[in-house]
Amino acid sequence: MRIFTKYILLKYLKYFFIILFSLEMFFIGIDFLQNVKNLPQSANLQLLYLLYNGFFTLTITLPLSIIFGWIVALTFFIKNNEIVSFYSLGISKKDLLKPIINISIFISLILIGLQTTPLAYSYEQKTKILNNTFFVSEKTNIFLKYDDYFVYFKKLYPLEKKAVGIHIYKIKNNNLIETIIAKKAYYQNKRWYVLDAKIIKKPKDINWDTSKIEVTYEKFLYTLEGFEPKIINNVYKTKTYFSIFDAIYAIALLENQDFNTNKIKAILYSHIVTPFFVVPLIILIFMYSSASSRFFNMGRFISISIFSTLLIWGIMFLLQKLSVGGVILAEIAIFLPVFILFFIIYILYTRRVI
Repeated sequence: MRIFTKYILLKYLKYFFIILFSLEMFFIGIDFLQNVKNLPQSANLQLLYLLYNGFFTLTITLPLSIIFGWIVALTFFIKNNEIVSFYSLGISKKDLLKPIINISIFISLILIGLQTTPLAYSYEQKTKILNNTFFVSEKTNIFLKYDDYFVYFKKLYPLEKKAVGIHIYKIKNNNLIETIIAKKAYYQNKRWYVLDAKIIKKPKDINWDTSKIEVTYEKFLYTLEGFEPKIINNVYKTKTYFSIFDAIYAIALLENQDFNTNKIKAILYSHIVTPFFVVPLIILIFMYSSASSRFFNMGRFISISIFSTLLIWGIMFLLQKLSVGGVILAEIAIFLPVFILFFIIYILYTRRVI
């Protein structure tokens, strides 16, 4: 690593971590003060609440800290005329930007990686703690379609991977041909194991003299392969979060059922695509800065940079919420704005930097 690259990164990371820590403490502290009266008395649950809230806040503060850290570091370089010194040593604008862009992409990839873990459900977990339902995992009266089946669960326990009061209706050519009724079922090895099942089969050809309903009993049978309890639970919520892997699995599972997966796609794209909006903003802020502090209005530059960052971030956050709500297609609300940002910055970059 070149000396100037190491110097730039150390300065940038110093301000990045200071801003990230400050934003995290601010948001976590405000939230804790607002909800401390509603939290359980258990110290363990309160610590878990802070942990989950900290990670949920990280999805907001980390992208902002990447940009704010660059604004502060760039202001420091300009104020001390260090950018002029870099240029006099033969360091180009491209060389100056490259380490910052690389480290911002690396940090964004870390955030994306964390979204593949159970921490992606932090908001859901902290809400459970706040509502004193952290140890309760139960959904009632669930009715969904899966392949040729319509499935009804009177009660679903996603964490225990168990269901109670099961009715499974097999449909073929818009005709009901079989019904499975059972009191309990468990999900293991990517399939549902039904206990003490009552199977009712309708005859294929209806004849008043010879046709009869066939009723059999099975102590044990398996069905509904791949119908994961966690996916069922998340799909049935009005507000929910998915990890990246669960979102991909849910899309693959539910698209075959003619299910509208726009909401899940919006969550998936927001995890993978949205964090990279920081890259064009870093380039944009650098392009409209100055090499020397002599004729440079520092206060105006900082104010406009912060305001522009918050404005763009707010627009993308709004589009994401509209997409999750089903108002706008996920591809239009999330992919298109990021693509437009990169396209505009590419044109400006080729004209002003290269």
